[in-house]
Amino acid sequence: MENDMKQINVLRLTLVVALGGLLFGYDTAVISGATQALQVYFSLSPAQWGFAAASALIGCVLGAAVAGVLSSRYGRRGALIIAAVLFLISAVGSAIAGSDAVFIIYRIIGGVGVGIASMVSPMYIAEISPAEKRGGLVACNQFAIIFGMLVVYFVNYGIALMGPESWLNQIGWRYMFGSETIPAALFLVLLFSVPETPRWLAMQGRDDEARQLLKGLNPALSIEPLWDDIKASLHHKSVSIKEQGLTGLLIIGILLSVFQQVTGINVFLYYAPTILKGFSNSSIDIALLQTVLVGVVNLSFTVLAILTVDKFGRRPLMMVGAAIMSVSIIVIGTAAYLNAIGGYLLIFVLAYIAAFALSLGPVTWVLLAEIFPNNVRSKALSIAVLAQWLANFLVSQTFPMMNAKSSWIYQQFNGGFPFWLYGILGFVTVYFIYRFVPETKGRSLEQLEALWHRKEQPSQGASEHHHPIAH
Repeated sequence: MENDMKQINVLRLTLVVALGGLLFGYDTAVISGATQALQVYFSLSPAQWGFAAASALIGCVLGAAVAGVLSSRYGRRGALIIAAVLFLISAVGSAIAGSDAVFIIYRIIGGVGVGIASMVSPMYIAEISPAEKRGGLVACNQFAIIFGMLVVYFVNYGIALMGPESWLNQIGWRYMFGSETIPAALFLVLLFSVPETPRWLAMQGRDDEARQLLKGLNPALSIEPLWDDIKASLHHKSVSIKEQGLTGLLIIGILLSVFQQVTGINVFLYYAPTILKGFSNSSIDIALLQTVLVGVVNLSFTVLAILTVDKFGRRPLMMVGAAIMSVSIIVIGTAAYLNAIGGYLLIFVLAYIAAFALSLGPVTWVLLAEIFPNNVRSKALSIAVLAQWLANFLVSQTFPMMNAKSSWIYQQFNGGFPFWLYGILGFVTVYFIYRFVPETKGRSLEQLEALWHRKEQPSQGASEHHHPIAH
């Protein structure tokens, strides 16, 4: 069996599990090509329209809430298999829904799958990755998320070209949701070819399997020092986050999740065709084509993040990216306020997307997957991801309401207010990362755990060696 284990390819496992990220992106972005059609087909008010677009996020919240329990009880792979089944059910149900209520139910089911995959996929990858490559490999999950979005942008654009806008509003949108059955089925089948993670096996007392798998993942290295660290990390009798003095660390994880969302990214990912159509007064098919460009930029800069996150570290990418996001989105809000809307704003949209793809997009997931100790990782990550989906739902639900021309906020600020709000929160994010988020590159998960459990209290701001609120 050891000879078999030596053949394990970490990148292959990463790519298979990252299909969960692809479905995360596909499922959440498919709505962008259908939001206008749904509004027309089901005769939705602005509030109902926002809820239809954001309804999957209710499921994402539920999925994130149960993901910790599922991944602890049934394993990381078992939880992902459950997610894959839910993706399949949602794709079929959303495509054949006869009422907005039925549509919302199936979107919520898909959201549960997204919530599970969003937590478990990066956790799985982090638990099988060598420390020196972990950042890039976990960021591959974000690449898959963006790739899934880009694929569905092309799919949506292709479907939109199959008929006039009236056809898209009546029938075409069903093809968009039904197309998800293909990647969902592929994900389900391929999951049966991947093993569990060595750290989860160790937590279950299956030491022989865990050691053999660990050797297979690190064939050129002696696994004994790492195995000793893993076993030592599991010796804490209490799994309580509070009793281990890790409440501050959990707060960091929660706030990282929240700031990733309240800086406004999903406004562009969910409502991109509508926003771009308004910027250039173009037809919906041209707006969908511009949305493809958004996806290309998103994907390209995610690749750059994968190549640089283990070289430059997490903190520099996060701070620079969040600052560029803030400037770009404030310019967009100011242009709206001054009624200076035009096609040139696509440049600032792309700058915003590029900065997110280099920073808050992939690097937040890298940090969330690696900062929590082994024996509380499922629980803590579940709480942090739950907070992320709650923030996502809040932003996605409120943007159409703030941006409705009949709203008081829109009339006072001419549509600029939500963009200004996201920009201000972006600058808050820069300060938060500078002050509280530690550098984690190049350390094993167990070395990071030892850092959090240190007794001394640092007196300075966060750096590679200091962490002010983890105790």
